[in-house]
Amino acid sequence: MWRAFRSGRTCDLRTGRAEEDDPLGGAEWGAERTVRAQAVAELLLDGPPAAPGRVAALKLTGVRISGRLTLAGGTVTPYLQLDGCRFDEQVLLQECQAGSMRLVRCLIPRLEAARLQVTGDLHLPQCVVGAGIRLTDAQIGTDLLLNQLTVRRDRHSRAITADGLTVGQDVDAELMRVTGEFSLRSARIGGRLSLRGSTLRNPYGRYALNAARVTVEHTLYLSAGWNAMEGSPGDTRPPAGVETRDFVCEGGLRLDDGRFGNAVIISRARFRLGEDQQVSLRRVQTPELRFAPGAPPTGVVSLAGARVGKLTDSPVSWPAPGRLSLRGFSYEGLTPLADFPLRSRIAWLHAATPEYSPEPYERLATALREAGEDAEAREVLLAKQRRRRETLPVAGRVWGWLQDVTVGYGYRPGRAAVWMAFLWALGALWFAVHPAPPPAGSDYLPHWSPALYALDLLLPVINLGQDNAWRETGLSQWVASTLTLVGWMLATTAAAGASRLLRRGS
Repeated sequence: MWRAFRSGRTCDLRTGRAEEDDPLGGAEWGAERTVRAQAVAELLLDGPPAAPGRVAALKLTGVRISGRLTLAGGTVTPYLQLDGCRFDEQVLLQECQAGSMRLVRCLIPRLEAARLQVTGDLHLPQCVVGAGIRLTDAQIGTDLLLNQLTVRRDRHSRAITADGLTVGQDVDAELMRVTGEFSLRSARIGGRLSLRGSTLRNPYGRYALNAARVTVEHTLYLSAGWNAMEGSPGDTRPPAGVETRDFVCEGGLRLDDGRFGNAVIISRARFRLGEDQQVSLRRVQTPELRFAPGAPPTGVVSLAGARVGKLTDSPVSWPAPGRLSLRGFSYEGLTPLADFPLRSRIAWLHAATPEYSPEPYERLATALREAGEDAEAREVLLAKQRRRRETLPVAGRVWGWLQDVTVGYGYRPGRAAVWMAFLWALGALWFAVHPAPPPAGSDYLPHWSPALYALDLLLPVINLGQDNAWRETGLSQWVASTLTLVGWMLATTAAAGASRLLRRGS
C-alpha cells in the first residue's frame, strides 16, 4: 500500500470472485485484505514523498479498513479514491480540508463530516451508510455525487444532516434510498439539485426531506430517474428503453422559503403522507413550478405565499378539497400539461379557499388575460362575484342574484338586451290585447302603439311621449308598474357592469 501510494497506483486486494469481493455482501474479509485505519490516516496526513515523476495518491480497491479512520481537523493533500472497500468503524472527517475525495460502493458504518472543506468533488455513489451522514456546514468546491447511495438513520432518526451545506456546482442524489430525515436546511447549491428516482422514507419523524431556506441556483428535480450509465446524465427525459423509477417521498416534504433560479420540477413523484404531514412550498420563489406528480398527494399541499413565474400542472396533480392551501400564492402564467377545463380550474380555487378571498380569483383571471383568454378571465371574475355573494346578508344576496341573472355582474352585458327585448315583446303583446284608455280631458293624443308604449315604460331615461298620454286601469296598472321597475333595475345593473368593464380596461 505504501509503495502504491508513492507511485499513485491502485492497491487492489480483490480475489476475483464477485461473491467474495462484494463489500455489501456477507463474506468475511480476512487479515490478508485488511489495513489499519491508522496507517491510512498516516498516509493521508503525513505520507512519504511521491516517487520521482509520480503524484502520490491513495487508491484502494477491495480493502477492509479496521479501526476508526480519523482525519478530523487535518489537511489531506493526496487524492483519495476508495472502491468497493469496507470500514469496520465510522469515518471522522470533521473540519478536515482536502482536494477531492471519492468513495464508491463502500460499506461505512457512519460518516461524520461536519464543516468538511473539499476544494474539488466529494463522491459517495453506491455506498451503504448504516447510521447516517453528517455534512453540516460542509463546503464542497465543485460537485457532490450521491447517486444510488443507501443511508439509514442515526440515533436521532436523521439519515443525512446537511444543514448549511455549500456546494459550488451540482448535487446529484439520484436513485438514492434514504431511511430517516434528509435535512438540507439553509443549504446553498450553485447548480442543480437532482433527486430523480430517489426513495425517501421517514416513518420516525415529520419530514422525509427538510430543505427549508434552501437556495438552488438552477433546478430542483423531484421526478423519475434512471441509471446514468444507461443514458446521458442530466437529461430531463430518459432515453428510449431505459428503465425508470419514480421519486417517492414517504413523509413530509418541506421547501419553505426556498429560492430556485430556474425551476422546481415535481413530475412522476409519489407522496405518501401522514395526517400531520405536508408537501410544503410556503413562500417558495422560482421562475417555474411544474407540479405534476401523476397522482394526488395523500396529505396537504401548501403553496401559501409562494411566488412563481409559470405554473405547470394538470387536473390530477392536486389533493382532495380541503387539502390545498393557496393563500397568497401568486403566479404569472399557466401551462397545463393536460386538458384542464375552466370549470375544474374554478373548482380548484374554490376547494383551496374554504373562506372567500378575492385574490386567488383575480390572480387566475390576470394569468388568463395575459394568455389572451379574455372570455375565460371574465368567467373567473364572475365566479368570484358569485362566491362573494355567499358571504353577504340576505338583502345583498338578493341584489347580487339579480345582477347575476340579468347581466352576469357586468361580465355578460348582452343579457340585459335579451331581457329588455323579451319584456318589450311581452309588454307589447299585453297592451295590444288590453289597450290603455286616454286620460279624461286630454286635448292631444298620440297614435296608440302598444310596442312604443311598452318600450317607453321600460326605458327609464328616454321619453317617447307615450307613457303619460294614456292611463292604465285594472291589471294593466300592475303590468305597467312592473315594466317600469324592471327597466330601472336592468338599467342600473347594466350601468354597474359597464363601469366595472371600464375600470378593468383602464
